[in-house]
Amino acid sequence: MNKVSSIGSQNNKHVAVLMGGWSAEREVSFSSGRGVAQALREAGYIVSEIDVTRDIAKLVDELNTIKPDVVFNILHGPGGEDGVIQGVLEALSIPYTFSGVMASAVAMDKVTSKKLFRFAGIPTPDWLVVSRNQLNGSMPMPLPFVIKPIYEGSSCGVRLIFNEDDYNEALSEFMSDDWRFGEELLCEPYIPGREIQVAVMGDKALGAIEICPKEGFYDYEAKYTDGKAIHKMPAPMPEGAYQKVLGLALEAHKSVGCRGVSRVDVRYDENADKFEVLEVNTQPGMTPLSLVPEIAAHVGYSFPELVAWMVENAACDK
Repeated sequence: MNKVSSIGSQNNKHVAVLMGGWSAEREVSFSSGRGVAQALREAGYIVSEIDVTRDIAKLVDELNTIKPDVVFNILHGPGGEDGVIQGVLEALSIPYTFSGVMASAVAMDKVTSKKLFRFAGIPTPDWLVVSRNQLNGSMPMPLPFVIKPIYEGSSCGVRLIFNEDDYNEALSEFMSDDWRFGEELLCEPYIPGREIQVAVMGDKALGAIEICPKEGFYDYEAKYTDGKAIHKMPAPMPEGAYQKVLGLALEAHKSVGCRGVSRVDVRYDENADKFEVLEVNTQPGMTPLSLVPEIAAHVGYSFPELVAWMVENAACDK
C-alpha cells in the first residue's frame, strides 16, 4: 500500500468535504470535517466545505455549482453514513470516500451486519431484537447484557445492564418521549474483556489499538472528551492474538463489502483467548481524539497523507 506521492506538491484536484448532517453526531462530524479540510489543504488540494442538512436539493445545487472532482464524506450516523448521501453522490457520478451505498447501509444496520459476520464465520455475540414495548415487561436476556439502537453510531443510546437498577434506569430512557433512536433495539450478552479497535485501509488491516475508559465504558463522552480514556497503541497482546484480530477485522470489512477506510470494533477476552466482532464503522471519526488517525500515524501515515490516500482512492459503486 503506497502513500500518495503527490502530497505537498502541486495538486489541482478539487475536494468537497461534506460535514454536519442531521444525526445525533452532527457536532462530531463538524470536528472531523474541519480537521480533514485543513489536512487536505496541507496536502495541496483545493477544498470546499459544505454543511449538509436535510435539504438534499440544496446540497445537489451546491455540488453542481462547485463541481468537485471528489467528495470527502465525513458525515456520521443516519443520513450520512447509511447509504443515503452515498446514493445522492452515485446519482451525480461524483467519486466519494469510504464505502458505497450497499456496504454503508448494511454496516449501519447492526442486525444485518451481524448476520453477515455469522455467514462468513466471524465470531460475534448472539443477539435479540426487541421493541421498546417488549422491554417494558421482563428483562430480555440473562444479566449482564447490552441494549443498543440498531441504526446509530458513536455509542449513542447504548446501555450496559449489570443489575436491576441499571435496567430500570435504561428503561426510563427508552420509554421517554425524548427517545429518538428507533422503536426496535438490539440486545446482546455483555462480553467481558478488553476493547480493541482495528483500522482497515484498502486491503490491509493497519493495526489494533486498545481503549481503556477511565470510568464506565467507551461511550460518547469517552470517545470525544480528552482525558476520558487511555489509548494503548499497539494493543498489548501476544503476537499471535494481535495478528488474529487484524485478520478478523479485515474479514469483517470484506464481509460487509467495505472499501477505503473502516474501523472494526472487537471485544477480546484474553482469559479465554477469544475475540468477538461487534460492528464495522464505515465512516470512522477523524477528530483529534479519533482512533483511525492514531493507528495510521503509528504505522507511518501523517494525517495529511491518510486523507490524501482516501481522496486518491475515492470511487463510485458503478
